[in-house]
Amino acid sequence: MGVIAFPHLVSSPYLIHIGTLIFIWAFITTSWSYMGRFGLVSLGHGAFLGVGAYTSGLLFNSFGLSPWIGMLLGGLAAVLLAIIIGYACFRFGVIGDYFALVTLALGEVVSKTIIAFRDVTGGSLGFTLKSKGTSFWYLQSEEKIHFYYASLAFLILALLIWRWIDRSKMQKALRAIGEDEIAASTLGVPIIRYKMVITMISAFMTAIGAVLYAQYITYLNPHTLSGVAPSLEIAFKAILGGMFSLWGPAVGTALTVSLEEYFRVVYGGTFVGFSQIIYGLALVLLIIFLPKGIYGSLEAFFKRAKDH
Repeated sequence: MGVIAFPHLVSSPYLIHIGTLIFIWAFITTSWSYMGRFGLVSLGHGAFLGVGAYTSGLLFNSFGLSPWIGMLLGGLAAVLLAIIIGYACFRFGVIGDYFALVTLALGEVVSKTIIAFRDVTGGSLGFTLKSKGTSFWYLQSEEKIHFYYASLAFLILALLIWRWIDRSKMQKALRAIGEDEIAASTLGVPIIRYKMVITMISAFMTAIGAVLYAQYITYLNPHTLSGVAPSLEIAFKAILGGMFSLWGPAVGTALTVSLEEYFRVVYGGTFVGFSQIIYGLALVLLIIFLPKGIYGSLEAFFKRAKDH
């Protein structure tokens, strides 16, 4: 209830802006965790971000197509890309670190492709979405509170899909695959099919999140919506909070976005690029000492305390 009432309790549009960013990126990191929590660690989700956002954004600017429709088309384009890269990896047994590296390269390929077609995409400078004022059909608003509640609704949708996955037979199959793929195969689990399904769901939802972010910021740039940097940031946020827990990615996102904004406001451009170093060090430390993330580790601790 506090989250719903928050915009009416604060007078600062900036705080509502921060809350909106947290919800949007929590939606994206939760979508990433659909795969990550089953051992399919992708470091190339920036590819799905870029495909989703640019598909919708270009259709919107060029043909006036509603972002609601562009969102679906961008999601389908991301699914197509996921099918191509996913089947190639899963069919030939590319797993673990090798899968992570392949997806990392995919994100960079998409970023370079966007830059290469600069006449259409604006290249490395990106492009600004046309303004339509406040319009539900064009998913634009001059009031931040509208996007605050819209992004909250999308986050709730992502959490509901997480629950749906948990209650489906797919969850047990993917968990078995994540623990021992060979053993799961000998038991008759259709490994490629389940991996493909969860990858397609994750890609589709990530692309939707990218469209929501682009419509909110009204500016698309390949360096923030594709490539290595955003891919690693997504993974870091999820791992920080705990990609195995329902609320873990959201908690990790809230902590990261809040700290990034704090350093940006307090120190300005002094630490530009410094966050990338922190991401790398933090990821190593988290994987070694807190593999379940902050929220996941706390959740496990209190569960053990309750059992005893």
